[in-house]
Amino acid sequence: MDLVLKVADYHVLTPYVYPESWPEDGALRQIISLLVVTNLGAAVLYLGLGALSYYFIFDHNLMKHPHFLENQVWREIKYAMSSLPWISIPTVALFFAEVRGYSKLYDNVNDSPLGWSGLFLSMISFLFFTDMCIYWIHRFLHHKLIYKMFHKPHHIWKIPTPFASHAFHPVDGFLQGLPYHIYPFLFPLHKVLYLALYVFVNIWTISIHDGDYRVPSGLISVINGSAHHTDHHLFFDYNYGQYFTLWDRLGGSYRHPSALMGKGPMDLIRKLQVEGKLGKEQVNGHDQRRATCKEE
Repeated sequence: MDLVLKVADYHVLTPYVYPESWPEDGALRQIISLLVVTNLGAAVLYLGLGALSYYFIFDHNLMKHPHFLENQVWREIKYAMSSLPWISIPTVALFFAEVRGYSKLYDNVNDSPLGWSGLFLSMISFLFFTDMCIYWIHRFLHHKLIYKMFHKPHHIWKIPTPFASHAFHPVDGFLQGLPYHIYPFLFPLHKVLYLALYVFVNIWTISIHDGDYRVPSGLISVINGSAHHTDHHLFFDYNYGQYFTLWDRLGGSYRHPSALMGKGPMDLIRKLQVEGKLGKEQVNGHDQRRATCKEE
């Protein structure tokens, strides 16, 4: 994150925002700057990537599903935008520790004992490490003693849109994002690669909520895609993983996606249309078809 901070300092914060008496390496200035940059970056990534996915990938026919809520898109955005500032507070504490040099982030490829191969290995290990951690954190959040307090708000979106991707309770959102921030304190990681992975994580999180259930046939049993994650929203106790199905298989929580067996949300919508059980109604400002019966 110090790379982002340096760019912000050079182009905006030092010449236009802070007085000369506030040094760039001052702790208070860095904390304030990180809060601003983190919140601004999170909002831009969420709204920008979410909008691209919503308008160009998300199947709007899913809004006809009986579990799709009234004004759901607006409610997802409102909930996410109210949670992100709270999530940023403990996140900035970790970013501050990175900026102050307490992590194992490095600037040059030569700083890695394995060189370019170390860069590739760290990318792979980042994905597998965070996938493992998120699986167990996610499963923990489903425990009956804490589910209603922290994770249930995310599960009201049974048919999620891309904007549901960040619509978490702040505690839930921080805990599921924690592995990404812990990794560079445990393992060496190039700073540019860390930023690239941070963007990738946001893209992936949006993609598993985008309603595009297509998965290459050879990867269905390996990759946790939107079809897998939609079943998690619908059936609750399955497919906790983030990128892969590995830990769901080891933990006995894997479920083959219903959308890939002809039993998914779009299959129900088509069935209701054939049966004439969809009534015309305004949904989220669009003239959509709202189902008048419950999902079987």
